[in-house]
Amino acid sequence: MAQTLPKHTHTILTLIIFSSLILIQAQTHQFSRKLSTKSLNFKKQKLTHLHFYFHDILSGDDPTAIKVAESRITNTSRTGFGAVIMIDDPLTVGPERGSKIVGRAQGIYASACLTDTRLLMALNYVFLEGKYNGSSLSILGTNSVFSPVREMPVVGGSGLFRFATGYALAKTHKVNFSNGDAVVEYNVYVLHY
Repeated sequence: MAQTLPKHTHTILTLIIFSSLILIQAQTHQFSRKLSTKSLNFKKQKLTHLHFYFHDILSGDDPTAIKVAESRITNTSRTGFGAVIMIDDPLTVGPERGSKIVGRAQGIYASACLTDTRLLMALNYVFLEGKYNGSSLSILGTNSVFSPVREMPVVGGSGLFRFATGYALAKTHKVNFSNGDAVVEYNVYVLHY
């Protein structure tokens, strides 16, 4: 005759399986946790100054800035309110168009004020040269175009600029009012690891 397990064995096995299922169900998934900067291999925080020229080219056969949307009042608004421009502008060492390219400004800007020429800038400065090749900085802020110097925040970065914070100072170097082309000098100050 086949041996049967003592009747308590079935009860014990059932309890073990049931307890295991409860423990598996009770396991919590963590949304956030605190880390030390050492765990991410952060080095000493440093301040970097970047200087370059931003070439916003709206005209010609090869523009780097193109209007992709507008509001119903854009064409009658004195500020162009509602116009949205997508850009892939070269960043160069010097103000000349043929100067060495060190990166690209990629993103959008939009006319965001009914009473003044102010642009909402949402851009990534993607660097293509030297030690910063492949790294980027993210800019998000207001650009009061006709102010002599405009300040916009650096809100983040990637690569060597991971955890970046800082500010960008923009100063118009040259603008062609007939076609909208502009060259803007940038001084960017960034804290990063």
